[in-house]
Amino acid sequence: MNENLTKELGIQTQNFRALIEQYCLFESVAAQNRMMPETANWVEKLLKDTGFETRQIEVDGAPNYVYGYLKGRGDFTLLLYNHYDVQPEAPIELWESPPFEATERDGLLIARGICDNKAELIARICAIQAITAANGKLPINIKWIIEGEEEIGSQHFDALTRAHGDLLKADGTLWEGGGFNEKGQAALALGFRGMLYVEYSVELMKQDAHSGNAHMLPSAAWRLLKAVSSIKDESGKILIPGFYDDVRLPTEAEKQAMRDNVDLEMEEKYRAMYGIESFLNNKSGYELKMAVFEPTANIAGFLSGYVEAGVKTVLPAKAMAKMDFRLVPEQDPDDIFEKLKSHLKSQGFEDVQVKKLGGGDPVVTPIEGAFAQRMQKICKDFTGQEPEINPLVGGTLPLLGAMKKNVGILGLSTSGNPSYYGSGAHAPNEHIRLSDIPRAIQFNAFMFTELGNA
Repeated sequence: MNENLTKELGIQTQNFRALIEQYCLFESVAAQNRMMPETANWVEKLLKDTGFETRQIEVDGAPNYVYGYLKGRGDFTLLLYNHYDVQPEAPIELWESPPFEATERDGLLIARGICDNKAELIARICAIQAITAANGKLPINIKWIIEGEEEIGSQHFDALTRAHGDLLKADGTLWEGGGFNEKGQAALALGFRGMLYVEYSVELMKQDAHSGNAHMLPSAAWRLLKAVSSIKDESGKILIPGFYDDVRLPTEAEKQAMRDNVDLEMEEKYRAMYGIESFLNNKSGYELKMAVFEPTANIAGFLSGYVEAGVKTVLPAKAMAKMDFRLVPEQDPDDIFEKLKSHLKSQGFEDVQVKKLGGGDPVVTPIEGAFAQRMQKICKDFTGQEPEINPLVGGTLPLLGAMKKNVGILGLSTSGNPSYYGSGAHAPNEHIRLSDIPRAIQFNAFMFTELGNA
């Protein structure tokens, strides 16, 4: 990097703090539709002040999408994706500081949404501002799409891409990403699991009853427990007929990447963070890494009867549960939903109602692709180390299926977000480390510059 750019990066590192503090004040909780227009307006103004041509795109039922375009010197066009919505702050009593005020403590900056995903947007902005201040223009063109409902499943991204797909076409695409690993390696995530999110409900009586009548009245809680327990056995195998029919086995290149990623010290840190002695089924090393290619069925919540403090002897009339299935390449959430309904019926649980609340396709970018190879080199050149390549990660980006289907674009995630494994996304006291901010901004600036050098 030249002297002017180094100077400007130092200035922008200082500017990051003021910008992220402003951004985190916006309580952009999509699930509760809080401050969504105000946040979109703030984000659009930030892009406009950085030199982007901007607009807000309206899609019926969705918070406005913010779109920006910045013309650079070269022909290469990069699409950036971020989201301005965040998870609810509950349980509020577990926060050690106000969740929507970025608070510094012990080298951390704490706020809801700061690592997922507001800090990355600000780090990218700071890098762009540094380059334009030092060099006048970016070496590449940048398109930017920023949505307001990622945390509720990007429910309208399909409609957005069908109506405005041409706006999003690019030579390379970067989704939201993470930080550097504890070895200092940059990371590339090439694939994301799909998801099916469902809600079960059962009502067996008009009202709750005294539990002294449990010898003669049905329990909705027990009924739903039996239904849910029919879905998976003790080893974790999912018992829905046909569930595994379309599962694609990992390629040899994907297996090798997972072998390269084995980090026993990192496993120890994760166990300590969660307070567990071992991972599920005692897996470790390569076997643990490969477990991400196995689909899952997770009970996200269960509600029935009396759940407050103290004693209430009640026989519940109703019960409800929520479950998410994480799906691997080639599984289809709609197909799995139909198989789930058939399974419950075949097991005699016709009285258990199930509805789909959300979903997303599993999408994987090949390791051998040109943009993936280019990004591997950029990561290596920045750190001096081979990057950590993750062919598939456990989470889901629901928008990816729409991008693949309607725009014909695959992409990847990389470092550039000042976050780390312990940032606590979605949890109380979500945070970033102050020490990670300069490197995130520098990496983004290096990446934007190198993409223009080919």
